[in-house]
Amino acid sequence: MNSIDIVNGKKDDHDIKVFTISTCAWCKKVKKLLRSMDVEFRYVDIDLLEGEEKNKVREELEEYNPKRSCPTMIIDGGDEVIIGFKEDKIKEVLEEEKEDEEIH
Repeated sequence: MNSIDIVNGKKDDHDIKVFTISTCAWCKKVKKLLRSMDVEFRYVDIDLLEGEEKNKVREELEEYNPKRSCPTMIIDGGDEVIIGFKEDKIKEVLEEEKEDEEIH
């Protein structure tokens, strides 16, 4: 089973991975927000994994979020970590680079 699902989007200037639980309302909100922003991202529904794969993903999540709560969004390999559904913070981080490009 492939644990990572990819959602394609026109905005792919960030490497985004989201750790989620398939039944979590806040996790669904994060994925919906990213889709609405047309951002490309990867996500993994931890609760749908089994055995060693589940353990590996939990260990990876724990590196960024010791409480292992979901959703946890890892941006650019951990340059930015957003825990929970923080719409304003997500928009600020992902739209920041676009503004920087317009200035140059």
